[in-house]
Amino acid sequence: MQMVLAFAPFIAFALLSRNVPVTVALSIAALVALAQLANDVLRHRRSVKILEVGTTLLFGGLALVAWQRGGEWGIAEVRFWVDGGLFLIVAFSMLIRQPFTLQYARERVSAEIAARPGFLRFNQILSGVWALAFLVLTAADHVMAHMPQVPLWIGIAVSVGALAFAFWFTGWYPARRQRMAAEAAAQRAAG
Repeated sequence: MQMVLAFAPFIAFALLSRNVPVTVALSIAALVALAQLANDVLRHRRSVKILEVGTTLLFGGLALVAWQRGGEWGIAEVRFWVDGGLFLIVAFSMLIRQPFTLQYARERVSAEIAARPGFLRFNQILSGVWALAFLVLTAADHVMAHMPQVPLWIGIAVSVGALAFAFWFTGWYPARRQRMAAEAAAQRAAG
């Protein structure tokens, strides 16, 4: 659930971007991201997450650019930068061997499980699927922003499909791994 909440700034931006000026949507998303980060730092409830720091910087920077441009920035182009920035945050987290899902997963499992060698690999795979989804979104945004001959519904369908797959995989993969571990334990006990 915490990982889903980390996407609150993106959700706020997506909901607002069609109804208010882009400068306002980006600014509100930046404030939501900053509030999440401040809550974590001030309450010391959880560790500060790469995704939350990156999101705060991303929306803060994009809001500044939008205000500098006087709001003259097309929504498709802004979505390209938002989704591209999200891809870069996730890719960076994987590059430094701290995949963004790892920080949330450590809060949900015992220290023994988190210390297992396969735990990092497991989270690299999950984060990799999300990175791929965000890369597909970025490509779809680019097409929607710069290729008007392509029907808009295609870009939207590709974006929704990429996100749906990432959400599905996030539920399926851990369950599959648990089933495989249970089967292996049963085989060891029987043999």
